[in-house]
Amino acid sequence: MGRLNVLFPQKTCDTDFIRRVEKESGQNIVKCYQCGNCTASCIYTDVYDYPVHQIMRLVQLGQKDTVLKARSIWLCANCQACTTRCPCNIDVAGIMKALRIMSLEEGAVSIRNIQIFYDEFLNSVKSFGRVFETGLIAMYNLKAKKPFTDVDLGPRVLMKGKLALKPPEIKGKKAVADIFERFKAYQKKSHKD
Repeated sequence: MGRLNVLFPQKTCDTDFIRRVEKESGQNIVKCYQCGNCTASCIYTDVYDYPVHQIMRLVQLGQKDTVLKARSIWLCANCQACTTRCPCNIDVAGIMKALRIMSLEEGAVSIRNIQIFYDEFLNSVKSFGRVFETGLIAMYNLKAKKPFTDVDLGPRVLMKGKLALKPPEIKGKKAVADIFERFKAYQKKSHKD
């Protein structure tokens, strides 16, 4: 998908979406005056469908569908460069994180493989207490129906000791799994209320 350079706002403004983003991120969206520092400091701007400042503007305009389906929110590396350079002290990276969570909750993830990677990443953490990269890559590639992707890199990376063949043994693995169980129970309870 090529980069879009023009915003096409919807005819309606979802003010509930704006309030929810502000609540979830703890940020005041109105403070953004579109200086562009966030976009200028972002290393992924050239691959985003909407640069960071445009995502911020779309949020200000209440364009829920466009924002939650944007690839940009998923490509954000959460490096904090945008937050650090913001003259209004807005935690832009925090807003991007809140948008990713909202996109998942709303079922608006636009690229199927993003959801697969997200789910497999969390499954790996739940199972092993931290990410087991080799297993994550294998499961992701299988579920994304591209099992031979990066197969040529595997031996080289393994020989350099960058990936392990066995999952890590860590202290507190059960405690990490318990966090997932408590969250699942919390979700069930909040859906009943």
